[in-house]
Amino acid sequence: MDSSSSNALVEVDSLIIQAIVNDEIDQISPSPHPGVRHPQSFMGAPLTTIPSAAENPGVSPPHHDHGRGGVTREMRMDTLCCGAHGLSLLITAIKAGRPCRSLLFDAGPEGEVWARNAQRLGLDVGAIEHVVLSHWHRDHSGGLVSAVRMISAAAAKKATSTSTAVVVDVHPDRPAFRGVMIPAMQEPISLQADPTVRELQDAGAAVRTEDGLQTVLDDMFLVSGGIPRETDYEGGIRGAITFNESSGKWEQDELIMDERFVMCNLKGKGLVVFTGCSHAGVVNVSRHAVRLGGGDVPLYSVVGGYHLADASNEKMDKSMRDLKALKPEILMPGHCTGWRFKVRIENEMPGHMAPIFGGTKYELI
Repeated sequence: MDSSSSNALVEVDSLIIQAIVNDEIDQISPSPHPGVRHPQSFMGAPLTTIPSAAENPGVSPPHHDHGRGGVTREMRMDTLCCGAHGLSLLITAIKAGRPCRSLLFDAGPEGEVWARNAQRLGLDVGAIEHVVLSHWHRDHSGGLVSAVRMISAAAAKKATSTSTAVVVDVHPDRPAFRGVMIPAMQEPISLQADPTVRELQDAGAAVRTEDGLQTVLDDMFLVSGGIPRETDYEGGIRGAITFNESSGKWEQDELIMDERFVMCNLKGKGLVVFTGCSHAGVVNVSRHAVRLGGGDVPLYSVVGGYHLADASNEKMDKSMRDLKALKPEILMPGHCTGWRFKVRIENEMPGHMAPIFGGTKYELI
């Protein structure tokens, strides 16, 4: 049952994270942290552990023999996932004595990308029970309608008498349009509109417009509600604007106040925080997560977009300083984090980074 109390968040034994969409892909690099089990793709696996075709559709019988000495397996390039500017994570929580529960966090920028990657990964999308949109930006919401259609269709095929529509959890303050004002251009640039609530409902979703703190799926996941903005250097998106339909004018919207994160409590390790873009600031996100955990549960991992790709050196310095003070064991940056901040993490916290890549599965144990 859902709850508004952060104290209701239960410990889970392990977490499986499938990065359906991310800006970058990397099918070869192994996970550098021992706390992250990384079932390696066929391109990066040792020869003794290359999976079978049943385990990985990228390894299959060759289409044509062509006299290759009787080989029985072939590495397929047309089964690899594609990168795209955005984020979508399928998170499965496992706890002994309870069913696994699966939550989709964001859906990337395009329905076609989400659908293609989900199919190529061979995901059981019908097992997804709850979808959370981190915030209203097209690179996180653009794939939602297609995702809901696929989830609904897959669930219908294995429908039981207790089957219900997938819940899609969105902030009630959906902007008509968001955009950015670039001073050099002297005019607003509009972003593509987010899906509407009606479009999500028509696709088969049970839409929940919620802006407060809640726990979902047997209290294995916490959805943060609003994130306090406390640091003096995490100011959101410079030049961000929103179109006001009533006035017909664009207005400043740098703080992106509808942003929320998702959090789990990994048994014996601590809090695992999933952040879409960290427009609130990755330090504000992390500090608020620790407070929601009661203050006595350590921060274990921060997974997702840190939004430091275009940050000043001063902002990155302060973000690194304050993240280190929270002593996370594993940092799993992706999407809008940017390579410069990833380099800083590796330099200042060697061995603590396990970056996420599109199409790759990670298990926190």
